[in-house]
Amino acid sequence: MFATVTVLAQNFWRCAVQPYAYQRHELVEPDWRRLPGWRDVTRDEWESAQWQRAHCVKNIAQLRTVYGDLISAGFYDDLALDQATQATMSMLVPPHMINTMVPTGEITDKTLLADPVRRYMLPVASDRLTDFASHPHASRDSLHEHDMWVAEGLTHRYPTKVLAELLSTCPQYCGHCTRMDLVGNSTPAVSKLKLALKPVDRYDAMINYLKGQPGVRDVVVSGGDVANVPWPQLETFLMRLLAIDTIRDIRLATKALAGLPQHWLQPAVVEGLERVARTAARRGVNLAIHTHVNHAQSLTPLVARAAHTALEVGVRDVRNQGVLMRGVNATAADLLDLCFALQGEAGILPYYFYMCDMIPNAEHWRVAVWQAQQLQHDIMGYLPGYATPRIVCDVPFVGKRWVHMVTDYDRERGITYWTKNYRTSIEDSSMDLDRTYPYYDPIDTLPASGIAKWRAEAQLPLVAYAG
Repeated sequence: MFATVTVLAQNFWRCAVQPYAYQRHELVEPDWRRLPGWRDVTRDEWESAQWQRAHCVKNIAQLRTVYGDLISAGFYDDLALDQATQATMSMLVPPHMINTMVPTGEITDKTLLADPVRRYMLPVASDRLTDFASHPHASRDSLHEHDMWVAEGLTHRYPTKVLAELLSTCPQYCGHCTRMDLVGNSTPAVSKLKLALKPVDRYDAMINYLKGQPGVRDVVVSGGDVANVPWPQLETFLMRLLAIDTIRDIRLATKALAGLPQHWLQPAVVEGLERVARTAARRGVNLAIHTHVNHAQSLTPLVARAAHTALEVGVRDVRNQGVLMRGVNATAADLLDLCFALQGEAGILPYYFYMCDMIPNAEHWRVAVWQAQQLQHDIMGYLPGYATPRIVCDVPFVGKRWVHMVTDYDRERGITYWTKNYRTSIEDSSMDLDRTYPYYDPIDTLPASGIAKWRAEAQLPLVAYAG
């Protein structure tokens, strides 16, 4: 009887067609020499953080040099129009990240336009929606992080957690950046805020605040990207955090682990990270790195080496916080491919996928809450439980909520309502925790009747934003 059942089970798994078919894919470093501008670049140069930073693409002329005649003038015109009119982030893409765009096959306008990494790192005007390109409720600081600063760059949003923005630059700029009001250079569409204090004074103010807040146990050290903080400065700041007895968790936020892994493989950085990790372990503090990978294409052997090196020197976890975006990863297959590559090949734990925040000109990336709920449903059961990411909505004034935690949902107008169980630093005890907070689906995902209602609300401008 047991043998019969076993045979039946074996036959079932041979014949059954599953919604997602897992296949292991070992990581591969695309050959950068396939690109005309990098034909003569040696491996030593490619694996040098200094070379990578020196050859970041910052403008269209430099991008033309990389691609040569593989791409037509039409693509560059499309890119130039976006940079001049709608881009909320200036162009800055490391060679390592460009190399993961169209990693195989012929590079043409068509394949580059369709590429998921290109779609958020090098957005073009034709990507954007022509109607409701921005939601009427979009805003530059959609999560009100700046409003919750308790010291310059220090956001106290949750009762036990703070965000420390040490600087306002990154090694690469992502088109969908939630901190587009502060991070990076100003663009024709957005005049950026500026940090006023010198770094030493800003860090002092942060440390002094945290010393007086014993209820804060968790610090996300971010920016910008901590990879742009000179290592001696970053190590000093981290050691000062570790000297505060009440701090129990420190998370280093760096997309550069994926975009510029060469930085995290530099001997001075690795040795410094080991000193910090040993101190954290000795003091019982959980030290983790949080990176930001949105598509399996972005994972290469160098990324895996950087992640494994961090773990080897004592970092407790390397976790991924991706962003759910149309045209990039908003299918179950794309998410599962990415998560298996993260967990199985790179040693990076799939952690969160955030819904893209309600910043200006981002509607072509955002998905509706019901779509995110469906994706969470569709990825369950394939990955190990500990490596199954949660899809979350970062609701203004509320914070991260699993996408199924909605209190009410008006599907016609695309409005979800959420509750919370704590007060932010800008709310006093009189604030009623029983109230609901709205979040809005992209208008183009609504039924025709819902789109018509938004059009009819003349008191709401189509673009509630000015740079």
